Amino acid sequence: MKILFLAASLLLVSAPAAAETPQQILATYQQQAGSASAARGEKLFFAKVTSAKGEVVSCTTCHTDNPKAVGKTRAHKAIDPLAPVANRERFTDPAKVEKWFKRNCKDVLARECTVQEKADFVAYMISVK
Repeated sequence: MKILFLAASLLLVSAPAAAETPQQILATYQQQAGSASAARGEKLFFAKVTSAKGEVVSCTTCHTDNPKAVGKTRAHKAIDPLAPVANRERFTDPAKVEKWFKRNCKDVLARECTVQEKADFVAYMISVK
Protein backbone atom coordinates (compact mmCIF):
# COMPACT_ATOMS: atom_id res chain seq x y z
CA MET A 1 0.00 0.00 0.00
CA LYS A 2 2.83 2.40 0.88
CA ILE A 3 4.56 1.72 -2.46
CA LEU A 4 1.36 2.42 -4.41
CA PHE A 5 0.85 5.69 -2.53
CA LEU A 6 4.47 6.70 -3.10
CA ALA A 7 4.25 5.92 -6.83
CA ALA A 8 1.02 7.94 -7.15
CA SER A 9 2.57 10.84 -5.25
CA LEU A 10 5.60 10.89 -7.53
CA LEU A 11 3.39 11.00 -10.62
CA LEU A 12 1.48 13.98 -9.26
CA VAL A 13 4.67 15.82 -8.35
CA SER A 14 6.40 15.19 -11.68
CA ALA A 15 3.42 16.00 -13.96
CA PRO A 16 3.84 19.81 -13.97
CA ALA A 17 7.53 19.45 -14.80
CA ALA A 18 6.56 18.62 -18.41
CA ALA A 19 5.44 22.20 -18.97
CA GLU A 20 8.08 24.61 -20.18
CA THR A 21 8.27 28.36 -20.23
CA PRO A 22 8.24 30.46 -23.40
CA GLN A 23 11.87 31.32 -22.59
CA GLN A 24 12.79 27.61 -22.56
CA ILE A 25 11.02 27.08 -25.88
CA LEU A 26 12.91 30.08 -27.27
CA ALA A 27 16.22 28.78 -25.89
CA THR A 28 15.71 25.47 -27.71
CA TYR A 29 15.05 27.18 -31.04
CA GLN A 30 17.84 29.68 -30.43
CA GLN A 31 20.31 26.88 -29.75
CA GLN A 32 19.35 25.22 -33.04
CA ALA A 33 19.29 28.45 -35.06
CA GLY A 34 22.25 30.18 -33.43
CA SER A 35 20.33 33.37 -32.70
CA ALA A 36 16.89 34.93 -32.41
CA SER A 37 15.65 38.38 -33.36
CA ALA A 38 12.39 39.85 -32.11
CA ALA A 39 12.59 42.39 -34.95
CA ARG A 40 12.72 39.62 -37.56
CA GLY A 41 9.91 37.81 -35.72
CA GLU A 42 7.76 40.93 -35.86
CA LYS A 43 8.46 41.27 -39.57
CA LEU A 44 7.43 37.62 -40.09
CA PHE A 45 4.24 38.14 -38.06
CA PHE A 46 3.15 41.08 -40.24
CA ALA A 47 4.49 39.79 -43.60
CA LYS A 48 1.85 39.70 -46.33
CA VAL A 49 1.97 36.71 -48.67
CA THR A 50 -0.19 35.88 -51.68
CA SER A 51 -1.69 32.42 -51.23
CA ALA A 52 -2.17 29.82 -53.95
CA LYS A 53 -5.80 31.02 -54.11
CA GLY A 54 -4.63 34.58 -54.82
CA GLU A 55 -5.56 35.86 -51.35
CA VAL A 56 -3.21 38.14 -49.46
CA VAL A 57 -2.68 36.54 -46.04
CA SER A 58 -0.44 36.90 -43.01
CA CYS A 59 -0.39 35.73 -39.41
CA THR A 60 -2.57 38.75 -38.68
CA THR A 61 -5.31 37.40 -40.95
CA CYS A 62 -6.45 35.19 -38.07
CA HIS A 63 -4.48 36.49 -35.09
CA THR A 64 -5.16 40.26 -35.58
CA ASP A 65 -2.51 42.99 -35.61
CA ASN A 66 -2.35 42.76 -31.81
CA PRO A 67 -0.76 39.54 -30.47
CA LYS A 68 -2.46 40.23 -27.11
CA ALA A 69 -5.94 40.12 -28.68
CA VAL A 70 -8.25 37.18 -29.30
CA GLY A 71 -8.18 36.21 -32.96
CA LYS A 72 -10.62 34.34 -35.15
CA THR A 73 -10.18 31.43 -37.57
CA ARG A 74 -11.63 31.58 -41.05
CA ALA A 75 -14.41 29.35 -39.63
CA HIS A 76 -15.05 32.12 -37.05
CA LYS A 77 -13.75 30.14 -34.05
CA ALA A 78 -11.96 32.17 -31.37
CA ILE A 79 -8.17 31.86 -31.14
CA ASP A 80 -6.52 32.64 -27.81
CA PRO A 81 -3.93 35.45 -27.88
CA LEU A 82 -0.45 34.57 -29.16
CA ALA A 83 1.55 36.71 -26.75
CA PRO A 84 2.44 34.91 -23.51
CA VAL A 85 1.78 38.14 -21.60
CA ALA A 86 -1.92 37.74 -22.51
CA ASN A 87 -2.04 33.93 -22.57
CA ARG A 88 0.08 32.15 -19.96
CA GLU A 89 -0.24 28.79 -21.72
CA ARG A 90 1.17 30.01 -25.02
CA PHE A 91 4.60 28.53 -25.88
CA THR A 92 4.67 26.13 -22.91
CA ASP A 93 4.16 22.79 -24.67
CA PRO A 94 6.86 21.93 -27.23
CA ALA A 95 4.63 19.44 -29.09
CA LYS A 96 1.82 21.99 -29.46
CA VAL A 97 4.26 24.70 -30.54
CA GLU A 98 5.63 22.44 -33.28
CA LYS A 99 2.14 21.33 -34.33
CA TRP A 100 0.90 24.89 -34.76
CA PHE A 101 4.08 26.14 -36.46
CA LYS A 102 3.79 23.30 -38.96
CA ARG A 103 0.11 23.92 -39.67
CA ASN A 104 0.17 27.73 -39.69
CA CYS A 105 3.40 28.13 -41.63
CA LYS A 106 2.03 25.87 -44.35
CA ASP A 107 -1.25 27.83 -44.40
CA VAL A 108 0.37 31.26 -44.55
CA LEU A 109 3.76 30.71 -46.17
CA ALA A 110 2.89 27.56 -48.17
CA ARG A 111 5.90 25.86 -46.55
CA GLU A 112 7.21 24.90 -43.14
CA CYS A 113 8.95 27.58 -41.12
CA THR A 114 12.68 27.33 -40.63
CA VAL A 115 14.16 26.96 -37.15
CA GLN A 116 15.41 30.54 -37.51
CA GLU A 117 11.89 31.80 -38.23
CA LYS A 118 10.52 29.88 -35.24
CA ALA A 119 13.20 31.35 -32.96
CA ASP A 120 12.52 34.86 -34.25
CA PHE A 121 8.74 34.47 -33.97
CA VAL A 122 8.89 33.22 -30.37
CA ALA A 123 11.36 36.00 -29.50
CA TYR A 124 8.91 38.57 -30.86
CA MET A 125 5.94 37.08 -29.00
CA ILE A 126 7.90 37.09 -25.74
CA SER A 127 8.87 40.73 -26.33
CA VAL A 128 5.24 41.86 -26.61
CA LYS A 129 4.31 43.63 -23.36
